[in-house]
Amino acid sequence: MSLTGHKVLITGAGQGIGRACAEVFASLGADLVLLDKNAETLDQVVEKVTKMGGEVTAITMDLTDTDKLLSEVGKVNDEGLIDILINNAGFDRPGTTEKISMEGFEAVLGIHLTVPLFLIQLLLPSMRSAGWGRIINVSSIYGIVGGKGEVAYSTAKAGIIGLTKSVARECGEDGITVNAVLPGLTRTPTIENFMAQRFKDEIIADTPLGRIAEPEEVANVIAFLASDDASYITGAALPVSGGWGM
Repeated sequence: MSLTGHKVLITGAGQGIGRACAEVFASLGADLVLLDKNAETLDQVVEKVTKMGGEVTAITMDLTDTDKLLSEVGKVNDEGLIDILINNAGFDRPGTTEKISMEGFEAVLGIHLTVPLFLIQLLLPSMRSAGWGRIINVSSIYGIVGGKGEVAYSTAKAGIIGLTKSVARECGEDGITVNAVLPGLTRTPTIENFMAQRFKDEIIADTPLGRIAEPEEVANVIAFLASDDASYITGAALPVSGGWGM
């Protein structure tokens, strides 16, 4: 696969799956637009991918500041078409149905659903004009199986699947594919630092491959969906979970 000549925007690029995507896409020749709210980790990613060649634009910001988000990304797109969009950024506010706060619920939906929608609205017209585009949304296995104590996260991730399929129906005739990946348990800093080992063990025990995923394994699937090798795949919700949730 080669993505030379394409420009990819990756949200949540400072760590985990987003960082792995930056490295994989850089290795395939794409120019990068990297967004994250953590300046320190984003700088680390930029330092690494810059050595791989290609152009790198890094924007440190809170993605939920939608006015600034659309302004900054719009400027970059005006300077050169962003024709691959990876909506990866997200966070969790654990809580059961009875205990989740309205603030927490809306915050999770905002980053997982509102931000991707606004970025799609911003970039879709120029993709349509070019007659080519790729949009890959990062959902989760929780979006199809649910999760005890994860009502906000599961709801948001299910919503991403609906968003993906709706946009795919709207823009297929314009040469644009829209797909979602559904990672299972993945070795991200959030999982490593904040998930109790007993919960990890339970998921791994229910995973046919019997292990946790590395971020690069998810990023490689995302890169495939962004390539011409996946030109006849759209509206898919593709599990990358080692079989967990099937």
